[in-house]
Amino acid sequence: MQKSTAEITRIVEETVQGLGYEFVDFERLPRGLMRVTIDSAAEGGVGVDDCEIVSDQITHLFTVEDINYERLEVSSPGVERPLKRAAEWRRFIGRPAHVELYEPLKAEGFPEAGRRKLDGIILGVEGEEGSEVISFSFEELNIARTPSQAAQARQSGKTAKPKADPVHISFGINDVDRANLIAELDFKGKQQ
Repeated sequence: MQKSTAEITRIVEETVQGLGYEFVDFERLPRGLMRVTIDSAAEGGVGVDDCEIVSDQITHLFTVEDINYERLEVSSPGVERPLKRAAEWRRFIGRPAHVELYEPLKAEGFPEAGRRKLDGIILGVEGEEGSEVISFSFEELNIARTPSQAAQARQSGKTAKPKADPVHISFGINDVDRANLIAELDFKGKQQ
């Protein structure tokens, strides 16, 4: 009998956590691709060796559980890590994030129609499990996302101050369609 994605997710999560890693995500994609995303709370996150350890264990797990697949990918969440669980939101309080809500949010300081896509800073997480509320500071961030943007900012002498006053808002975790951290990368390269 074929296992559901929810069943596979549960056993993969237990396996990843049993190996001492943080389970981030499991995706069952077309053409038999299974994608597992892991992380580590330790400084430096996960490396290729960590992914190999988890890949070997999950390969054995899928054989024992008779789960059919063509390819297995195990990777880190990357610099723009997705935010899916309340624990992840709590872990990254104070960090910049991009949020896309299912429905536009109406708040003072927003256009009349509201906003669905938000960039800003995670301020906190409150509430009972399953119905957590995210406190968020919606603001214009001055973060270079490409090397050319970083070079332009250095040449113009821009500071990291927001251009407008931040709007403090809150929304339910269940109202979030998708969210991820915004990478704060250093594009300075070699100093001469």
